[in-house]
Amino acid sequence: MPTRFATDDSGLAYARRLRLLATVSIIGAMTWFLLGVLEREARHAEERSANMVLSQLRVALVIRGAEVMLSRGGDLESQEGTNPFKLVEHQWPNYQGACTARQPDRGNWCFRLMEQKQTVSRPKGWLIYSPRQPINIDRRPVEPNKPLAWQVTTEFADRNGNGLREQEERPTGLKLSPVSLTEEAAQTQDAQR
Repeated sequence: MPTRFATDDSGLAYARRLRLLATVSIIGAMTWFLLGVLEREARHAEERSANMVLSQLRVALVIRGAEVMLSRGGDLESQEGTNPFKLVEHQWPNYQGACTARQPDRGNWCFRLMEQKQTVSRPKGWLIYSPRQPINIDRRPVEPNKPLAWQVTTEFADRNGNGLREQEERPTGLKLSPVSLTEEAAQTQDAQR
């Protein structure tokens, strides 16, 4: 009765195929792991970049608020809704200027002008950022294609602690306040007056 043992040539071919399969599996697993790490690092880089831009704009608003308060007849309320990118002398590669579409390209900033009267000398509006991937900006989780918006508003001395500005509470500086794009910031506008 003939035995069905592998000959040396077929055993060697089988061993080679097994080594090739093991090598391809290991390289595939390492590639999968490295792509996950690359994606995570890209997300962290975008998150840090967006938060750094917001920090720089906030510092520029603090300086601008101090300049307005120190000038004679300076009015902080006249600065509300202004474009904070205009306060920093820097060429931002991901700032598109005035928004031409509903939202900026992914990973970019723009300034959406709101409709205003002809007598207003400065354009007013909202700063908008559209993330490339799910990240956290200002401790708020953000999904791609769901842009976030901020508006330059005045800070005030909240004496009664209710979070709303009354007539007797004076402005103390400028800040970036988050606004909702779906409501076109109607509540923010009403609450300030």
